[in-house]
Amino acid sequence: MSLLSPQLQAFMAIAKHKTVHSAAGAVHITQTAVTQRIHSLEAKLGTTLFIRTRRGMMLTPEGEALLRYCNAVNEIEGEALAKISGAGIDSEIRIGITGPSSIMRSRIIPQCFSVIKNFPNLLVHFDINDLENRVRSLRSGDSQLAVIREEDVVPEMEYKKLQPERYVLVCTSAWKKRKLRDIIAAEHIVDYDLSDQMTFNYLKHFNLFDLVNHERHFANRTDALAMMLVAGYGYGVLTMEFSKPYIEEKKLIVLNSGKIYKTSMALAWYDRPEPPKYFSALIGAIE
Repeated sequence: MSLLSPQLQAFMAIAKHKTVHSAAGAVHITQTAVTQRIHSLEAKLGTTLFIRTRRGMMLTPEGEALLRYCNAVNEIEGEALAKISGAGIDSEIRIGITGPSSIMRSRIIPQCFSVIKNFPNLLVHFDINDLENRVRSLRSGDSQLAVIREEDVVPEMEYKKLQPERYVLVCTSAWKKRKLRDIIAAEHIVDYDLSDQMTFNYLKHFNLFDLVNHERHFANRTDALAMMLVAGYGYGVLTMEFSKPYIEEKKLIVLNSGKIYKTSMALAWYDRPEPPKYFSALIGAIE
């Protein structure tokens, strides 16, 4: 593969093989096409590159200067192509993946381990981000892959549907003898921030919203939110994956008979006509 123009490739072939006939065979075109490319190149540069001798086509001083340029370009090009084709294996490449803490910790990061192992020079920045600005991170180029809600995908993006996030309603295990209706009527909800509608969506889905005390506490980190739930400052929703260790340690209990609320998620990126191998591998690994 060469990134040099067809005219320069024809020029280098003649410089190497000394005849138009041999050069034509080397670049797989007709002798006429080689001659036309050289004439076009000479016209563009305003100079003569070759003179005919009994020993074949000989470079003029101007041709010698152009050959030195082409050789230098070829050397740099070889290094560049090696880095591009070997990105993540032979050369370092950095990529950013942004997503919410629940799915990133329980699914995305572990799913990427095999890719990181196969591409030892792939440097991954996992951006754990529970705000709804992950699309902005993708648009700005801060991240190249983003886990977003399926409804946030826009037409210019490529995307892959992921396994849905599964939310359960939880509270401190100290309330295990209390009835659900008593808890949601008397206690506060603990959510991420004012824009976080997930607990409300859960309650609406299961026809519990009209019973709710709508005043909320907020903690804008999922681990801090879970801490407040464990301490008994309210109830709320967590993904099944994130809540599992708290439930196993008997710090939290699941309310509403363990009913699950699912939300559609997508892995989004901007189209790459020829995606590098590490990029395709990451897309394939994340589910």
